[in-house]
Amino acid sequence: PSGFVESSCQSRIFWMKLNKLLLQGKFFQLEIDDPHSGPILLDEKLASRCGYVLSEDVWGNPVFRASVLGCHVANEVDELFSLTVNIKVSSFSSMRAAVTYTYPMYCSYSSWASREIVCEENYMEVSVRTDVPAVSNDYTVAWMSALPETQNVAYQQWQLMFVSPSGRKRITVSDAAKLGYSFNNTLSRVYLRAPYHTNESDVTLVSGVNMNMVTSTSMYRQRWLLLLIDTTVSCPVDGISFTDTTLTWTVPRVIPTLVVQESTFLSKNILMGVDGRVTVNPQENNYLLEHNETHIGVTIPIGAEGGKLKSAVSGGVYGVIYSIDLLLEHTWTDADWQTTKYTVIKSITTPFMPQMPTVINNTLPEERLFNVALGHFLPDVSLVAITIGNVPFTLREAQHHGFKIYETLFSNRTKGFVLEVSFDDPYVLKEYVNRNETKYTLLVNYTISVGPEMTPYYHSAEVECVIADIEIPEAVGYCDKENLYLAIPTFGLHQYWNLYVGSKPLSRHIALTNGYLAATNSTHLILQIPLFAMGVVYEEASFQKIKARFDVALRKVRTMETLQIFSVRCNFNSSAFIICQPDGTIMISAQMKTIPAIDMSKTKLRDSSCKPREYNEEHAFFKFHVTTCGTSVRFEGDHIIYENEISYEKETLPGQSIPTITRDPDYRLSVLCYYQAKETLVLSAFATNPSTSSSFGSGTMIPRSNIAVYRRIRQALNVVSRVSKDESFMEFYEPNVAIVKRLVEPMFLEVELKDESPDVELFLENCWVTASLDFNSTPRWNITADG
Repeated sequence: PSGFVESSCQSRIFWMKLNKLLLQGKFFQLEIDDPHSGPILLDEKLASRCGYVLSEDVWGNPVFRASVLGCHVANEVDELFSLTVNIKVSSFSSMRAAVTYTYPMYCSYSSWASREIVCEENYMEVSVRTDVPAVSNDYTVAWMSALPETQNVAYQQWQLMFVSPSGRKRITVSDAAKLGYSFNNTLSRVYLRAPYHTNESDVTLVSGVNMNMVTSTSMYRQRWLLLLIDTTVSCPVDGISFTDTTLTWTVPRVIPTLVVQESTFLSKNILMGVDGRVTVNPQENNYLLEHNETHIGVTIPIGAEGGKLKSAVSGGVYGVIYSIDLLLEHTWTDADWQTTKYTVIKSITTPFMPQMPTVINNTLPEERLFNVALGHFLPDVSLVAITIGNVPFTLREAQHHGFKIYETLFSNRTKGFVLEVSFDDPYVLKEYVNRNETKYTLLVNYTISVGPEMTPYYHSAEVECVIADIEIPEAVGYCDKENLYLAIPTFGLHQYWNLYVGSKPLSRHIALTNGYLAATNSTHLILQIPLFAMGVVYEEASFQKIKARFDVALRKVRTMETLQIFSVRCNFNSSAFIICQPDGTIMISAQMKTIPAIDMSKTKLRDSSCKPREYNEEHAFFKFHVTTCGTSVRFEGDHIIYENEISYEKETLPGQSIPTITRDPDYRLSVLCYYQAKETLVLSAFATNPSTSSSFGSGTMIPRSNIAVYRRIRQALNVVSRVSKDESFMEFYEPNVAIVKRLVEPMFLEVELKDESPDVELFLENCWVTASLDFNSTPRWNITADG
């Protein structure tokens, strides 16, 4: 078929390349047509013995090479050469029903050097020109006595003598063929072909390069003539080195076994080539050909033109392999051989070179769009699927969902895969951070097919973008004669933040318990707070006047960080009130209407030294602390009750004996303040990286012995610590039992003082968590510190 075969004659080698595209899904074999015996199937042994090579170029096309001195090559006066190859193609591995294509090749080569050496992939070949003088009628054997090892050479028969570290070996040409060698002579030349690493070969180090060497002499005896020809051959077997960016091929400039009189050595020409063709100007492709007194070096940048980069996966890591077919020709002269042409053909493949793909973040915050490119990949890589979060998508499914996926090309002839995802996509993770920002996180796992083998490769990427797209709400406050009001926008409530009154979240239950009235519309929560409801802060209180404030804290849902305090502050006129401050201060404005009227300046508390701070005809204003003025205390349920009373000192007529007569009425006013005996403190902690944290955690709460509790007045305090099952603190877990909780699920801890003595008060100074039963172990996480 057209375009199936491409052939050429380069120097003294037949080259034939088959188009791999026309062989896809098929099997092929090569047969060498022998003019005398017919087609012979090409195998490895025949190839190395007869001067043939069957391999692939860096692009995967089958390549066949043959020496013009090959076993089955027709030779016309050492100038015209021809070889016929049969290409058998079948759809079956057994090669049945094969189609045979016969392809003749021709080569013309006349510029033979005195000695030519070819170092191929699988064989070494040396050919030598033979200038045999005319045979004289004068017969004598006297001169043979100087060469005792030649006296047993057979008459009119070529024999080979090998010299190796194990000794000398003289064999016939037919015996040499059984060992894999090939020896023959043409009209003007003698050649020897040898596989690498035979028993008769030796490996020596020449200028740091290992050389495989076969030292041999070809011998022929005819009447008085004994022809001895040096057919030694030596070829490099290594000399390759790599860096991250280059490969270097080093060959010795002078090979001692091939140049006996080194002082007469003269290098005439050094050429390099790629894919069998000599490169006239190596520097144009950034190749570097250099030499010194000892070495010839060829340096090729990784990825240079003429070679091929191939993607690969090793141990789950993506990388590349670079291959290139190089050619080196060195021509020199010396006193023994006049001219030697030394040709080395070398296919070089780098080791696997990891190339970690790069995530290129081109996200457009102003468009609320992730734009993520993953590269750089070679053209032999394709994207087959993605996973967003934990949801897998084929490319078709991803496009249908609304993701945009396409390829992009980079300047270094690599490509990347671009993924565009909207911030508002449900598979994008969203987290409220800082004060008014949202962190959008895109978690992607790419499934990539690598190379013609379609090896799967997986790469994960995490891309974040933080933008200020949240507006912190602002509340509006106002008052009437008896209430304070706060109008709070409902946007973001319970999603980003919660409202707190003091340390407690503002819930419907709290609102009802504290006497608040709450109403909502489409945009706002309207909160009505009676003047004397719980949570109201009294900044100033004086005779018939109150300056009151009510605060609602805006806190983050997750961290409970306070972002904003919504406050409403108003002045109120009130003729009668009692205010019980959290710090134990009690303020009373008492209205006393009696008949007859009493002198308000003479009213007092239980402690008669505690008089009103302000008064008029009908009102008296007292301010005192629960620990003064004769205030009593008692416990009733979950409350501590402080009690005092306002009374009037009656005037008596002086000098009168009992019975006493007075005009003042009897007046007493009891004053009670109720305080919660238990206080709930709401705190929060969170994992710094919830995506990698366990979904559940467990722990055991173990109350410490009473002996370890701080003692006051030589009395062991009865303190109990428990874990409640919910915020009601009505049902508790048993002690010393493991408690399993979700990562963000709240814990309800209670520390209770059981003593009912009025002289003892519980302050929770330090509370912490440890990872073991040892309370003093580390790490240690504080819940509260220093109260």
